[in-house]
Amino acid sequence: MISLAQRWGKGSISLLSISESEKISHGYLERIFSKLKKAQLVKSEKGASGGYELAKSPEEITILEIVNALEDGAPLLYCLDENGKVYCSSKCHCGVTSVLLKVREAVNTALKDIKLQNLI
Repeated sequence: MISLAQRWGKGSISLLSISESEKISHGYLERIFSKLKKAQLVKSEKGASGGYELAKSPEEITILEIVNALEDGAPLLYCLDENGKVYCSSKCHCGVTSVLLKVREAVNTALKDIKLQNLI
């Protein structure tokens, strides 16, 4: 996403180019970009000069949107659902639920406040 943000307004870039410059497996990038496209954060152009570009400006994309797209909307803290219900493999009542809720809220707020533009 940073590579695309750096090229904002200059056209699309191929996954192969990103793969080579970032030293990331092309197959892995295909899976990532499939999720980003489904979340309407990127759009693709087909053809010889095709590739991917951001679907909206870097100032409009939050890091929370990116994380949610890549994590398929799964909660950041695996033992809490969106309503704060605890799902613990130990079926415990450890007393950290209220702390985890505060942590989740703080992380979500921070990620929502950071725009992709801030990373370039």
